[in-house]
Amino acid sequence: MKWRQTAVYLILGLSAVLFISGVVRKINLLRQRASISKTIAVIPKGTASMWWEVVRQGAAKAAQERGYLISWTGPEQESDREKQIQAVEDAIVKNVVGIVLGPNDAKALARPVQKIKAAGIPCVIIDSAVEADPADYVSFVATDNYLGGVKAARRLAQACGGRGKVILTKFIQNSASTDARAQGFRETLAREFPQMQIAAEQYTLGTVEDSRQKTVDMLMRNADVVGLFAVNQPTTVGAYKALQNQNLLGKVKMVGFDSDPVVLEGIEKGGVDALVVQNPFAIGYEGVRILIEALEGKTVPKQVPIESMIVERENLEEMKQKFPAALGL
Repeated sequence: MKWRQTAVYLILGLSAVLFISGVVRKINLLRQRASISKTIAVIPKGTASMWWEVVRQGAAKAAQERGYLISWTGPEQESDREKQIQAVEDAIVKNVVGIVLGPNDAKALARPVQKIKAAGIPCVIIDSAVEADPADYVSFVATDNYLGGVKAARRLAQACGGRGKVILTKFIQNSASTDARAQGFRETLAREFPQMQIAAEQYTLGTVEDSRQKTVDMLMRNADVVGLFAVNQPTTVGAYKALQNQNLLGKVKMVGFDSDPVVLEGIEKGGVDALVVQNPFAIGYEGVRILIEALEGKTVPKQVPIESMIVERENLEEMKQKFPAALGL
């Protein structure tokens, strides 16, 4: 009799344990679903650079203010198209509430953006354009990159006295944002400064070291250049190091795009004439804010331009105080 009672107690106890564990699993599942229902996937071009870390900070702040979460995932290097495409597909499978995407290849990311639309997930494109139908995404939040290239050309022409040969250090091919900067630079020199010519221009592999090597190569092949423009943070740092290597700091005038402590020091010492800087914090913040407004049924603008700014020795300290995030400080 006792063994029967013991068996009954064991069965009841086991049933209670199973019931409780089942309840716990259901609660955890509900929590996960609730979390996903408030999670926005933010997928940057790359996670290794300081510039994109500031974008993340802006995105996280906008989400926190409105009661949302962000997941931050993407390729380490901005040249890794396949990994970014996989990050998009993973976000679709997880059924996040929305996606904020900085495409690292305008062509390669067009179809993933179409897949996001087909899955019924709203998407905001940030920083760099994608060659998809504008109907496939909610809005485009970015610096006016063509205008940034225009500003760079005018500032470099000023430093060079409006004449002479210059070189152009470019980023990876099909990066729409940096291609637009190069186009704005190139067309402005041709239109406004006919006595200036681009002696050489090269794409890089997206790293500081490759930018340094490619810039050294152009400098050695074109000993009479008087100026240089580099189109983003890794190319700017690499080009600056190339001028250091060749003992040309201050001799070849330099304008870069995006900020870094290394080139800010270059401005202080006179090795860099100016930087055209974006506001990465604002890009991340506005990208998430616009997406949330769309989720809430509000009408949002199809494009949200973020103003670029010139940093030079005369305003460096002021810019550090007013826009530390834009300078990566």
